[in-house]
Amino acid sequence: MRKTLLTPAVVLTTLAALAATAGCGSGGSGGSNGSDDAPVRFGDAKGSHGATRPGKASLAQMPTNPISFKEQRKVGGAGNGTPIGVATYHGPKSGFTGKVWVWAPPEYYEKKNADKGFPVLMALPGAEGYPVNYWIGGDLKLEENLAQWSKEGKSLPFIVVMPVLNPNAKQYYDASDIPGQPKMGTWLNEDVPDFVRQNFRTLKSRDGWAIMGSSSGGFAALKNVLQHPETFKAAIPSGPDIVPDSPLWRGHAREQRENNPEVLAQRLISKGGPEVYLAFQDGSKEATVVPKVKKFIARYGRGPVKTRLQTVVGGMHGADTYVKGMGEGTMQWVSAHMQGPAE
Repeated sequence: MRKTLLTPAVVLTTLAALAATAGCGSGGSGGSNGSDDAPVRFGDAKGSHGATRPGKASLAQMPTNPISFKEQRKVGGAGNGTPIGVATYHGPKSGFTGKVWVWAPPEYYEKKNADKGFPVLMALPGAEGYPVNYWIGGDLKLEENLAQWSKEGKSLPFIVVMPVLNPNAKQYYDASDIPGQPKMGTWLNEDVPDFVRQNFRTLKSRDGWAIMGSSSGGFAALKNVLQHPETFKAAIPSGPDIVPDSPLWRGHAREQRENNPEVLAQRLISKGGPEVYLAFQDGSKEATVVPKVKKFIARYGRGPVKTRLQTVVGGMHGADTYVKGMGEGTMQWVSAHMQGPAE
């Protein structure tokens, strides 16, 4: 599986993040945010501003067990200084313990939205995806851009959740439950979404859940939306692998097939739904990636599998290329098929 090319800036971000998250408490039990040592909280069981718990007919779902996070950094520009928080979480279903970074957009804090649930975008990194998720970085400015696009009406105001992708930096696990290995599929598809619901005002239906990723994280995004359309409605697979190819699958051909996006897409087509939206992204200079993506779209982009390809002119196999593509149309297309903040 390919690894996303890291720029020097991304490497520096990773090193800084490692230093900043050192000693973060298990279970997300608070921590320093730098200047005043105040923990970061994103809401309580009644909403951020004392909103009442919504009724059964509501689209919104209030936090069930919010915790305190340690501040990673503040998001500038249109982000208005909103914090990215980090906590260490033990996934009760997967049994895996790992870091999860989270960010809520400026609209989340507005009093008029205190009764509203917000859509969620899970962002997965490429490369090892451990011990840091590079989408937290101030160099890539994912959050700054999302805030600006939301302000311009080009994107919904997403809560962004950024878990570690792999349990270590030695192997990649194809975001799957490989027999005998840490259950990274359950971690991403069940534990992390549950963790988000515990801490944020979210939306009850799949219409409020999307997943994105680059390179190996792009494979994870593609696979997860096809494998779990009951959880995710849309995915942004950027420079993705198309088939699972971890060496850890050796001896487990049947299970490997069950985590193959080609098999999962055909199965979804045969069933007739539910509809999923795949917003592929590639750089025009990704010679080995583009043909595979186009082949997948030609073969499986039909029926309930809705596809779009954003090609970034001059773009390489890298996260900065994919952020650019998101602003050139990807986020607008994805947002058009999802539910915005609602009570």
